[in-house]
Amino acid sequence: MRDEYDFSGGKRGAVIQSPGKTRITLMLDDDIVAHFRTRAEAAGTGYQELINDILREATAAKAVPGSDDAPLTVSTLRRVLREELHSA
Repeated sequence: MRDEYDFSGGKRGAVIQSPGKTRITLMLDDDIVAHFRTRAEAAGTGYQELINDILREATAAKAVPGSDDAPLTVSTLRRVLREELHSA
């Protein structure tokens, strides 16, 4: 070992960058983390990866065209009202 090391050119943070990933701090309840750790261990993957997969599925489900969560436009509302008024 050397008596002294030069860290003047050193940088803080992860050694290997993860493209397409953003490091954040996220506060989750202990039971939620324990649940995902248990599921991840059974699946042979990391719990953070499992949480990411679950969030991706949830956001993809909301983005399905024609779902009930689609915004209601004025023209759609008028069309539906006309149809209902004519059938009454």
